[in-house]
Amino acid sequence: MVKGATIQRPGGLAALVGAIAAAVLFTFTPPFEGTKLTTYRDIAGVLTYCTGATENAAWGKTYTPAQCRAQLDRDLERHAAGIAICIPLARLTDGQKVAFVDVAYNIGVSGFCGSSMARRTNAGDMVGACNALLAWNKVKVLRPIKGPDGKPLKDARGKVVMQWVYEEVRGLTRRRQAERELCLKGLP
Repeated sequence: MVKGATIQRPGGLAALVGAIAAAVLFTFTPPFEGTKLTTYRDIAGVLTYCTGATENAAWGKTYTPAQCRAQLDRDLERHAAGIAICIPLARLTDGQKVAFVDVAYNIGVSGFCGSSMARRTNAGDMVGACNALLAWNKVKVLRPIKGPDGKPLKDARGKVVMQWVYEEVRGLTRRRQAERELCLKGLP
């Protein structure tokens, strides 16, 4: 299989994760993502539209609520199909399916499939996989390096020296906690 390819199955999201998990995803994901009918830059600077969609984003475009709903449907199906390549969805509870599709929608299929969540799921450690969700609550941002006096450091040309850092985001922390709760429901 080609890296990054996804399996598309007839029947959409419900065929991949089941009707219950699909219905929960459509109520769980939108409040965390928010819905904007125009393109915008998210907290990490990624061009985004509708309910967290990034694929084929075009600056200045406007969408209808129906277009946003259809985009979310396609996106959740694509992410469910993507993680089905690296973990056995059929062995998961509905709560685990919702949690893992939602986090994959937020961090990407490759991020999920390369994570300890996927490794622990494949090893049968579902409590560990669910707990590993909590590690994904940060965003990479560019910040100035500060000197001992607390002021930004400058290079020889007088430009502020910057570095990439990971910062915790309260909204992501809440989202990961909610995903973890769903993930652990029904486990022994």
